[in-house]
Amino acid sequence: MRSPSGSVPALSAASATIFSIGIVFLGYWGLYDPTKWRVADIMVFIFALLGFACLGIVPWMATSPVSSEDNDSRIRIARHLFLAGVAGIWLAVALSVIF
Repeated sequence: MRSPSGSVPALSAASATIFSIGIVFLGYWGLYDPTKWRVADIMVFIFALLGFACLGIVPWMATSPVSSEDNDSRIRIARHLFLAGVAGIWLAVALSVIF
């Protein structure tokens, strides 16, 4: 089964949008705050960093060549990476609010 047309640009644009939202969050959260980091701060940073890594790989994975036109395995992997990236960013946001 072929992927819907426009799924590659949509995944790439969505990952870039969430990536920029995450960067804004880190700037607002206080990445450059001079106080000593607590364990919760390190956890927020790790989840955000993992989310950024997943979101950064999405466009590369979605646009990488496949063996046939009907093969949508790379798009499927890109979708899972997008979901993992969004979950990582939003988990970092939730942890920063809770702690």
